[in-house]
Amino acid sequence: MNYGSGEADPSESRGADRNVAAVPLQTRVTFNRLELNRILNLYGRMVSDGEWRDYAIDFLKDRAVFSIFRRASEVPIYRIEKDPQLARKQGAYSVISASGQILRRGNELERVLLVIDRKLAVV
Repeated sequence: MNYGSGEADPSESRGADRNVAAVPLQTRVTFNRLELNRILNLYGRMVSDGEWRDYAIDFLKDRAVFSIFRRASEVPIYRIEKDPQLARKQGAYSVISASGQILRRGNELERVLLVIDRKLAVV
């Protein structure tokens, strides 16, 4: 059967797709739903206060990064990173300032985010 110039038999391409699917994809570190929910809740409160304006999420081979911007054209004012390789040493989560200083590090995301989470205090 002729499929035109340069076209392959569709059944052949399905077989090739099956072989590709058998090869495991590169694993990337990601935030799970609960972690992302906690981060986005904090982000939403700070946006409503007018302090933050933009964010970016990067899923890399060795870590996941949630970057927070005051303006989209600037460098991130905070980076929330998840690095599972550091889980047994210093903690998988860290908050890093714009200057690169690690503000807090630990194994519990909730406690690490306290460094930038300004809750209203009852006076």
